[in-house]
Amino acid sequence: MNTLENSAIFLENLRKATSQSHTNLEALPISSSIMNPKVTNTEYALYLDLMHDVVKDAEENIFPALKDIVIDLDERNKAHLLEDDLKTLGLAKKDVVNPLSDSLKNPSKAFAMGIFYVIEGSSLGGRVILKNINAALGHDIENGAAYFGGYGGQTGSYWKNFLAQLTQYEAETNAGDEIIAGADYAFNAISNHFSKSV
Repeated sequence: MNTLENSAIFLENLRKATSQSHTNLEALPISSSIMNPKVTNTEYALYLDLMHDVVKDAEENIFPALKDIVIDLDERNKAHLLEDDLKTLGLAKKDVVNPLSDSLKNPSKAFAMGIFYVIEGSSLGGRVILKNINAALGHDIENGAAYFGGYGGQTGSYWKNFLAQLTQYEAETNAGDEIIAGADYAFNAISNHFSKSV
């Protein structure tokens, strides 16, 4: 079996193994609210506030473990975009929590890659959410929805580049199970964080 086939099998295993935790997260009221055509600014602001906790925690406490693996890591920081969006909505972050790292003790690089897979994957979904937020509330990349703009027109290529780095790392380390465990952990940790807000 060649490398491409191995990579495809690993990514399929990763998707399948995390499909339930991913579905559970998307089914939460706060997650579905931002895809509702009747979403309110209050619901939108709550989502941004909660997501900021997740992204800021990832950037400060998970990303450092990946600096030797993900070559364009610095370009993938997005907490500042969430802060800009909240500021546009007239809000500022007060209480900062760490929904990903608080219950982790020195996660392995492979486990951290799994968490990063979830954080980066949200950029793809963000493009769809952006359309709804723009239609419902009038926010766009320049005004209140910078985070969901992701990497703009390059969002797809950024995702493919990340998947290439992820599968190369998995092939070199044979750490697929740990990567999957990290991704599953991230989906569940974000779900728990979002559920506490209700």
